Amino acid sequence: MTVTEPSITAPTSPGPEPGRVVSVHVSPDHGFSKPPVDRIVLVEGVGVEGDAHAGVTVQHRSRVAVDPSQPNLRQVHLIQAELFDELRAAGHDVGPGDLGENVTTRGLDLLALPVGARLAVGGAVVTVTGLRNPCQQINDFRPGLLKQVLRRRDDGEVERLTGVMGIVSRGGTVRPGDTVDVELPASPHLPLTRV
Repeated sequence: MTVTEPSITAPTSPGPEPGRVVSVHVSPDHGFSKPPVDRIVLVEGVGVEGDAHAGVTVQHRSRVAVDPSQPNLRQVHLIQAELFDELRAAGHDVGPGDLGENVTTRGLDLLALPVGARLAVGGAVVTVTGLRNPCQQINDFRPGLLKQVLRRRDDGEVERLTGVMGIVSRGGTVRPGDTVDVELPASPHLPLTRV
């Protein structure tokens, strides 16, 4: 991951190696999982071309029921592959695309990013808007999985581990193997909350 403060100049201090895209997924249906494909096309302001959740206004069924005119802050869903490693170690057979993400990454701590972080990947840019809020559908997919991805820390705060959501700020094609570079927003950085 290359970390830079927003500016026209080069980064002030280089970060670790960039993250990588492990796999990409798309589905025209409002199902839970998404099958892998060899590439996805991100459309600026809309989301993943051909995906059920693409749109300028919200497309997730639970959110449409509340207010179909609200902006779609969940155009692209990204999950870190390290979560699947942890889930397998806990006895859950879950892999890329199973939890409905569009982009699976490795080597990038998505959950530690602030609101407004920009992910440059495959010529596209995704601006992170918040955390995915895991719901009961995860238990329907794999019984007992929800408590593995939605936990309460010792300090009482809820941890949501099922990746981040974002909007497409610049369109482009994303493929497995692409690097993911991070540009942080201006300080102060706001922690991610559910969207």
